[in-house]
Amino acid sequence: MAEHSWHLALISWILHREFERESGRSLDLEKMLKMCLMHDLVEIEAGDPSAWSTRNGDDKARVEEEVAQRRFAPLPDGLGTEFLSLWHEYEEGVTPEARIVRGVDRLNPALMRLLTGQGWQDVGADAEALDRLQLPRVQVSETLTALYQEVRDAAVRQDLFTPAP
Repeated sequence: MAEHSWHLALISWILHREFERESGRSLDLEKMLKMCLMHDLVEIEAGDPSAWSTRNGDDKARVEEEVAQRRFAPLPDGLGTEFLSLWHEYEEGVTPEARIVRGVDRLNPALMRLLTGQGWQDVGADAEALDRLQLPRVQVSETLTALYQEVRDAAVRQDLFTPAP
């Protein structure tokens, strides 16, 4: 999880100005970096099901909310409130910063599967299945969409998908 969070923070920082340019608005980089660093903390206890899992979303949300309330509340000096607020903002995905971080969060595992050669055969996914998973989140940004397309195209060239039926 630490490596994943670090990747998200680094990508968000490097592409921050590009995200601002394409959105035509100022984006709070500090908030984005904080979200990157803490967005998965509740999954240490609640578990981190694969994006390909069929685990019930309502149950996952309930368990994660309970963990967030319990784990963040004891933090000192208002940090508990800040962590909970940032975590909710990320989970809801309404603000521009949260949408971008969620897009980076979705793109990163695909990039890692490509770079390591793991591919998607272990989850039985073809390129179209990956599109259905990735595009709703990465299409918040032209840059993320273009990066995703490069990952997808490279994965097709390297034969990293399960053949389509």
